[in-house]
Amino acid sequence: MGVSWIDASKLSFNSLLLLERIQISKFPGWLPAKELAIALRSNPTVEWFLRNKCPEIRNWLDKIVSLDTGKCNKNDIQKAEQIILNSINDFLTYVIDPVKYDAQSFLQWEPSELTSIADFTGKIVIDVGAGTGKLTFIAAPRAKVVYAVEPVGNLRFYLKQKAKDKGLSNVFIVDGLITDIPFPDNFADICMEGHTFGDNIEAEHREMGRVTKTGGIVIHCPGNNDKDNEIHQFLVGKGYKWSRFEEPEEGMKRKYWKCIV
Repeated sequence: MGVSWIDASKLSFNSLLLLERIQISKFPGWLPAKELAIALRSNPTVEWFLRNKCPEIRNWLDKIVSLDTGKCNKNDIQKAEQIILNSINDFLTYVIDPVKYDAQSFLQWEPSELTSIADFTGKIVIDVGAGTGKLTFIAAPRAKVVYAVEPVGNLRFYLKQKAKDKGLSNVFIVDGLITDIPFPDNFADICMEGHTFGDNIEAEHREMGRVTKTGGIVIHCPGNNDKDNEIHQFLVGKGYKWSRFEEPEEGMKRKYWKCIV
């Protein structure tokens, strides 16, 4: 995804053994095939892990490892490994050093961009794809309870420790996905996300709406780049209000919100 949050040149290729199934499932169509083939042939333990951690990519892996990459020397292998590590820099940051992600400037936008959308006082809140907790910890001081839904185990550990350090006893960390939120229908007053929506917009929209009470609010902050793209057209078509705000370094973003009726 073109980020360099962590120095991947210092990482072992075995760092892939820390990845979650949801992360690995995104490899097909993303990682460069030739370099991955070269790297996996020299790292059979990693190949075995990927196959067994995420069985749905086995057929794709079969095609990858069967590629003719020619004879490779030690330098070729190291170069291929580095290309793969660089390609998943964001994923590796999440599982190795979340502090580096939490310190990124684009997360330092003004909390009022969220609190101006809804009153969190006394509310039951779900933050989907919570990451390191930007939205969670804006809402928590006012909310009755915040459930931070996060599929990456190391981020869940980081969130739990961060809540403890902040003295917040109303933040609970749970495993889950934006397409599979582990709560019943009509559960939350506010369901929100930031930098999570967009891979499967129909299913994601449906699931966030499912867990939100009638009269509750669904929030995407940020939910999109400042573009009239597919995400924008979809959300506006579903009746969302929206506005722009500035994300440090990244520039203008769009936030969206809708009351469930």
